[in-house]
Formats: sequence, C-alpha cells, structure tokens
Amino acid sequence: MTAPLHETSAGESTATVVGAPDAPGTPDNSGTPDTKAIQGRSPWQIAWTRLKRDKLALAGAFVVVFLILVAVFAPVIVGLLGHPPDEFHEDQIDPLFGTPIGSWGGISSDFLLGVEPVNGRDVFSRIVYGARISLLVAFLAAVFAVVLGTVLGIIAGYFGGWIDAALSRVMDVMLAFPQLLFTIALVSVLPNQLLGLDGSGVRIAALVLVIGFFGWPYVGRIVRGQTLSLRNREYIEAAQSLGAGRFYILRRELLPNLIAPIMVYATLMIPTNILTEAALSFLGAGVKPPTASWGQMLSTAITTYEADPIFMVIPGFAIFITVLAFNLFGDGVRDALDPKGSR
Repeated sequence: MTAPLHETSAGESTATVVGAPDAPGTPDNSGTPDTKAIQGRSPWQIAWTRLKRDKLALAGAFVVVFLILVAVFAPVIVGLLGHPPDEFHEDQIDPLFGTPIGSWGGISSDFLLGVEPVNGRDVFSRIVYGARISLLVAFLAAVFAVVLGTVLGIIAGYFGGWIDAALSRVMDVMLAFPQLLFTIALVSVLPNQLLGLDGSGVRIAALVLVIGFFGWPYVGRIVRGQTLSLRNREYIEAAQSLGAGRFYILRRELLPNLIAPIMVYATLMIPTNILTEAALSFLGAGVKPPTASWGQMLSTAITTYEADPIFMVIPGFAIFITVLAFNLFGDGVRDALDPKGSR
C-alpha cells in the first residue's frame, strides 16, 4: 500500500534491459526472437546511482567516515602517534616567552601538530580527542531533534485542526527563543554531579539536550509540510477506506515516504551542531577543562595567536574541514534523493 518514496526524473528509467539484441527482432541461434528481461530498480537504488556520480559528495563521505573512525579509535591513534592529551611537556616550551620551542608551533616527529603554548600539551592528541566531543554532541543532538521533530511534525500535519495550530505555535516560540543565551545561562548553574554524571559528562548531556531541543522545530516544520502534501494522496485514502487506523497510516504509509527529507535534513543539521558546540565551548559554556574541545582550543589561542598563530590555525582548520565534509555529503544526499534532480 505504501507509495514510492519519490518519482524518477525526466528521462531516467527505473528499469534495466538485460540481454538486449544488437538489432530489434534479430533471432538468436535457435531461430526464436530474443526476449528482453526487465529488471526493476528501487528508488534507493536510483538514489545510490546518482550519489555515486557526485564526486564531491563521495569525497565528503570519505572524510566523514575517516573522522568517525578517528573519534572511535582515539586512544589507539594517540597511543601510536602522540602523547596523552593532558600531559604537560614544559621542556618543549620557551621559559622566557611561554611559546613552543622551534618553528611552526613546535611541530616535529614527536609532536605531529606541535604543542600548546605555556603548558606544552600535545596538539595532535587534543585534536583527536576533540573530534570525539564535537561528533558525539553533534550526532546525539541531531538524533534527538530528528526523533522529536518527526513525531510532532507528522502528528501536526496529519491530524490538523487545533493540534496542528498548537504545535505550530510551539514551533514558532522555539524558533524565536535565544538558544545561545539560554544554553550559557543553563550551563552556568549546572551542578558538577547530576544523574550519575560528573564534570564534562554533565556538560555534554546538557549540550545534547539543549541543542537537540532547540533543533527539533526545524525538522518539525519540514515534516509537517511534507505530511500536509501527502495526507490527501490516493494511497492514504485507499488505506482509510480499507479500515486502517490513524496510527497504522502514520507508521506504515506516511513515515516511509518522509524518510528521504528527514535524512537530508539530518545530514545538514550535524555540521550546524558542530559549529554550535564549538561556539559554546569557545564562550566557556562547553565541556570543562582539561577535556579537549576544538572550540575551547580556539578560545585559549586568542591570548597567544600573535606569538604562536599555528595553535589557532589547527583547531580552526579541523572545524572547517569537518563542517565542509558534512555539508558536501549532505548536499549530495539531497541531490540524490531529489525526484526532480538532474544529477
């Protein structure tokens, strides 16, 4: 009963001809005409074919997978190529100026990305462990926002009436709320221990909940709009005429046809969450020191950027590459799932 996820673009066939003869009607060796075997392709197969043709999207996907592996295996990577992220190396610091000994921020075979000014901590190790914080917060906040936004958006779009009006007004209020100021105020009053978490664990949980809670209205609006356009389709009316319940229609008829826009928005939401986490850490509302964070490293580099600009460039470049990779991949997914796309 479920309708196709999307239609194919003009001129793009959803069937593959297998074993077609060189010329129409050419008989085979047995003297009988060849038959054409038609092999259908699902919408996901068509989307994957489109995505494979997008080299920029594949490059972004490769970088995303690489960053995820770096975050997962951070202890192994640091053990092989770096030093503990919180270990001081005063012998790498000029005692007079507090800057790394040597050029380019102290980059050497022992310290692949140099050392931090003043304390001499390994920048490479802190960048690797900082990827854990950024990706963890970004992914969990995106999942939280997508789940909550999808549930409330599909309910608002399908049921309509006062339910739609109430949820739409809630979305408007949430979108107008100053997320950054609220997060800073909330984090400043959080205790050091909460629900079995302590220190940076409390901050990470708070960041996930706040970023995800303020992100769901964006998903909710998209899902609501798509639901409004789908709820009067023929296959929905056919399911209703056969006696299907409302929640069955929501789960089995509407939700599968909303997966494509939800996936697209989720991939584009993750880089925004990374930037939000970096901004909050930069302002002191992120994880607590000495836990490594890219935004926190940028904040620390402000006082030393004139003497050691490399220390500011490296975490900034890490944020730039990560966000760019997710955006390229998200754009590629959007183009691949777009039924009217030409790519």
